[in-house]
Amino acid sequence: MRHPVLNVTRSILGQPWHWRGGTVDGIDDGFEPDDLVAQLLLARGCPRAAIEEHRSPTIRAFMPDPSIFRDMDTAAERLAFAVQQGERVTIFGDYDVDGATSAALLVRLLRDLGLNAGAYIPDRLLEGYGPSGDALLKIGEGGTRLIVTVDCGAQAFEALALAQDAGIDVIVVDHHKCAAELPRTFALINPNRLDEGEGAAFGHLAAVGVAFLLGAALVRELRRRGWFVERAEPKLMELLDIVALGTVADVAALRGLNRAFVAQGLKVMAGRRNIGIAALIEASRLDRAPTCTDLGFALGPRINAGGRVGKSDLGVRLLTTEDPEEARTIAAELDRLNEDRRAIEKSVQDEAEVAALTQGNRAVAVVAAGGWHPGVIGIVAGRLKEKLGRPAIVIALDKDGIGKGSGRSISGVDLGAAVLAAKDMGLLVAGGGHAMAAGLTVAPGGVDALADYLDERLAAGVAAARDDRALLLDAVVAPGGVTPALVEALEAGGPYGAGWPAPRIAAGPVRVIKADIVGQGHVRVIVGGRDGKSFKTIAFRAAENPLGQALLGAGPDRALWIAGRPKVDDWGSRRAAELHIEDACWAD
Repeated sequence: MRHPVLNVTRSILGQPWHWRGGTVDGIDDGFEPDDLVAQLLLARGCPRAAIEEHRSPTIRAFMPDPSIFRDMDTAAERLAFAVQQGERVTIFGDYDVDGATSAALLVRLLRDLGLNAGAYIPDRLLEGYGPSGDALLKIGEGGTRLIVTVDCGAQAFEALALAQDAGIDVIVVDHHKCAAELPRTFALINPNRLDEGEGAAFGHLAAVGVAFLLGAALVRELRRRGWFVERAEPKLMELLDIVALGTVADVAALRGLNRAFVAQGLKVMAGRRNIGIAALIEASRLDRAPTCTDLGFALGPRINAGGRVGKSDLGVRLLTTEDPEEARTIAAELDRLNEDRRAIEKSVQDEAEVAALTQGNRAVAVVAAGGWHPGVIGIVAGRLKEKLGRPAIVIALDKDGIGKGSGRSISGVDLGAAVLAAKDMGLLVAGGGHAMAAGLTVAPGGVDALADYLDERLAAGVAAARDDRALLLDAVVAPGGVTPALVEALEAGGPYGAGWPAPRIAAGPVRVIKADIVGQGHVRVIVGGRDGKSFKTIAFRAAENPLGQALLGAGPDRALWIAGRPKVDDWGSRRAAELHIEDACWAD
């Protein structure tokens, strides 16, 4: 029998509360899981027969044969030849975390194989996204005859053609959406190729995951050639900390192979084998083994900071160095740059939010202005999307009126496909991405036409996605049930992230004992129940919205149900649980 709290049809934030998966058990056929972890897995789409392998995801259980991907064997054979011949190889990576980790993974692997590969990360501000013809030819002039692009290249038609004409072999390792026509390359590995076969099932991989599969194919090919008869074989599993960092930071869906990458990668990371990652953990002031949340909100942003403010290669240098002193120096600089990035981001975000107010009821918020730093527009687009509950694109205009834009989408709305379609319509100079994120370049005066097109194309999908919005719950507990033991039990269903959401509970009925505003508009609340148990809660950035106002105004005479994500508070000498409130409803 359902608990009364689940009859909530309109909460303080105006949304219904539902059980995740549709029923109390998270499934719809009456099967009752015998433990909480099984319930969490089933509610997130895990097949009943696969519960055990999802409970403790391993690489062995989820790793496909790399040969199922188009061009994988061709690429592995070319790289194996380069290793055997001692060729000069350069890894060309994007300037974000996925690009940095993908490049670092291949550089470290090739180094272990005896090949001192170089890395090239373009300057975001001076060179823009992806490989340019000038950059590839410059690398070639330095003696490189084989370039591997990672997290970019799927749309670099002109640049790759120039490289091929110059006699430079280019292998593209990417995960962004592809057009029907592919650029001219030696090999193009991308599970999101339109002509992909079995590999299409792995379209949710980040580029670093695809790079890991290429690494596995390369090692297998060299093994077949007898390369390890007198040499030690590299330990690919020791690179999983890098894979986990890139996967989480790129907000790749944590299902299937990605769950295994992250679960096993966190174990590797806890051992701090990678000198650069160890220095980054120290610079992030983490005094424990990193969690999935730390990858997304502490380590990832620091790696990103260099690329965002003009020092694009710092992330790769950090992840590939073997010098502890150099690692500490780079990590400290990235930490400082991250603070600079936050200040820049806050300024752009404030202006973008004001600009968005003029958008009316458009399906996609498209805002543009001169003076905005192009290195933070992706973060601002994500913040704007969360605040508005619809896709958002933030465009920085340069002095000539050319716009560099970054967009973030909501679940169920494929922004990457829409941007590619806009490019095909001639509304963009360049553009691409995946379902949840996209990048673009728009010609002077083209912003309004782009906004009109996206509004028309995505209006129905956005409306449907927003109508389906509901707060999904995994458990209902009494106030005394919000404990560290509950948090630990829920964490056993992880790792959690994009596509595998962290558990959410409803707790109550509770009454507000104390409420105040802290930090940047956060509402801190102490609540208590009839059982005399009290605990701390916080509603982030809620001071000015209906949820925050309700919490601040609720007196001890009125009871609420509160819903959110439970966390363990390690501050002080006693471990306690707290709730990060996302919504509430009146209990009377």
